[in-house]
Amino acid sequence: MTGFHVYDTTLRDGAQQEGINVSVADKLAICRHLDELGVTHIEGGWPGANPNDTEFFARAGTELEFTNATLAAFGATRRAGCAAADDPQVQALVDSGASVITLVAKAHPGHVERALRTTREENLAMIGDTVGHLVAQGRTVMVDAEHFFDGYHLDRGYALACVSAAHEAGAEVIALCDTNGGMLPDQVFDVVTDVIDVTGARLGIHCHNDTGCAVANSMAAVRAGADHVQGTVNAYGERTGNADLITVLANLQLKLGHELVEPHRLQDATRIAHAVSEVTNYPPFSRQPYVGSGAFAHKAGLHASAVKVDPDLYQHIDPKAVGNGVRMLVSDMAGRATVELKSREFGIDLSEDPEGTARVLARVKELEQQGYTFDAADASFELLLRRMLGRDDLEYAQIESWRVMIDARGGNDALAEATVKAHAGGQRVVATGEGNGPVNALDHGLREALSVVYPEIERLELIDYKVRILDAAHGTDAITRVLIETSDGSTTWTTVGVAGNIVEASWEALMDGITYGLRRSGVPVR
Repeated sequence: MTGFHVYDTTLRDGAQQEGINVSVADKLAICRHLDELGVTHIEGGWPGANPNDTEFFARAGTELEFTNATLAAFGATRRAGCAAADDPQVQALVDSGASVITLVAKAHPGHVERALRTTREENLAMIGDTVGHLVAQGRTVMVDAEHFFDGYHLDRGYALACVSAAHEAGAEVIALCDTNGGMLPDQVFDVVTDVIDVTGARLGIHCHNDTGCAVANSMAAVRAGADHVQGTVNAYGERTGNADLITVLANLQLKLGHELVEPHRLQDATRIAHAVSEVTNYPPFSRQPYVGSGAFAHKAGLHASAVKVDPDLYQHIDPKAVGNGVRMLVSDMAGRATVELKSREFGIDLSEDPEGTARVLARVKELEQQGYTFDAADASFELLLRRMLGRDDLEYAQIESWRVMIDARGGNDALAEATVKAHAGGQRVVATGEGNGPVNALDHGLREALSVVYPEIERLELIDYKVRILDAAHGTDAITRVLIETSDGSTTWTTVGVAGNIVEASWEALMDGITYGLRRSGVPVR
C-alpha cells in the first residue's frame, strides 16, 4: 500500500503504561529498533511538556539517523483565547525540530465544555488555527481526534466538524481515536466509512484495548479506508494497552497482502519485540500473537504428531516470517512425536531410537506426576534427555553435602549462610557463601566452591526465581516447585526443581542452571 503510515507511539502513549518508565537513553535505543522494523513514523513524546521529552528531541537531532522512519513530535492545539503563534506549547513543537507534528484535538463536546472549559466554536477555531500555523511553519501536521468515536455517537455533526476543521486547515491525516477503548469492529467500520464519505479527509486509526478489540478495530478501520494505523510495540499503553502494532502490521502484510515493510524487516519482528521489552524492563508476554515465545508452541501429543508430518496443520503461518520458531513443550500430555521433535531442537536425533524415546517419555510423565513442569523449563528437560541417553558427561562436580543456616538477630538483620562441600577437578572443595536468604547464600556458596575449577561460572547470573506451592491443602508441608532463570549475558534458560522442602527444590533448580550454563558455554568436565 503505497504511502500507508505505520505509526508507532510506544515512546509516548506506550510509556504511560503502569510499571514502565523510560529514560532518554532508553527512548533513543527503542527508536533504533523501531526504525529497523520499518515503521514510517515514530512519535517521540511531547516536547515542552516535560524535561525528558524536550531533551530527547534535542539529542535525537544529532544522535539518530533513520533509514525508514520519520520522527514526530506530539502536542496539543493552542489554548482557548490565545493565538497559535503566541502559545509557548505550540512554539515548543516547532522548536523540537521535528518535521512531523501530531496534535491532539478534542472531538467530544463533553470534553470540550468540561475539560477544556471552552465553547464548541472556540475548539473548532483552536484546531484550525493550530494546524494552519504549523503548516505555515513548514511542518507536516497530523491530528489525533481524541474521544472521536464516543463523541460521534453523542453528536455526529460536531465530531464531523472537528475532522473537517483539521482537514481544511491542511492536516495530512486525521486519526480517529477510540480513547476509552470501548468500540467494536462493526462500529469502527461504519463510523470510518461515514467520515470518509462526508469529509473526504485522509483518516487514520488509534485504538485502545479495553474491549480486547484494539487490533480488530484497527483492521476494521483499514478495511473501511483508513491508511494510517497507530499502535505500540508489545501493546504497551494505559489500562489494557494500545493496539499491538506488530500484530496489526503482520496481519495486514501476511494475511491481507499489503506490502508495508520489506519482508526481511518483518522477519526481525520477534527480536525487536523482545529487545524493546529488555529496554523497558517489562517482561515479554509469552502468548503474544506472532512474536510471543508460545505463539508457535505445541504441547498436546496429537498436535506434535501432526506438526511432525506438516507444520501447517497446526500453524497459521511459517514462524520464520516474523522471526519466531516452533517450540515443542514437553509435559505429561506429550507423545513420542513431541519428545522426538523437542530433541531435534537440542541436536539429538531420536528417529532411529524408539526405545530411547519411550524411556524419556515415560520418565517425563513420571516426573510431571511428581510436580515437575518441563514445558516451562527447557534447560532441565535437555539435561534429563542427555543424562538418560548418556550423550554427555554432565557431572561437573560431585556434591558431598550442603547446608544452610539462618542467623536471626532481631529486626531486619537475619543473615543466611550456606556451606557447600564438593569434589571437582580432582580436588575436594569446601566453600561458604552468605546471602540475604537461603537460596542466595546457596548460590554464592556453590559459585565459591566451583569457581576454583570452573572460572567460567562467573559469567552465569541468576536473574529470576519463582515458587509455586503444588498442594496448598497441606500448608507448610506442601510440595514446592521452583523455577530459576539463569543468564550468561546474551541468552537465558530456565530450570526446575521439586521437593517437599523449598530450599531443596531451589538447590536442584540452581544446580541444573549452573550445569546447563557450563555445558552451553562449551566448558568440559574437569
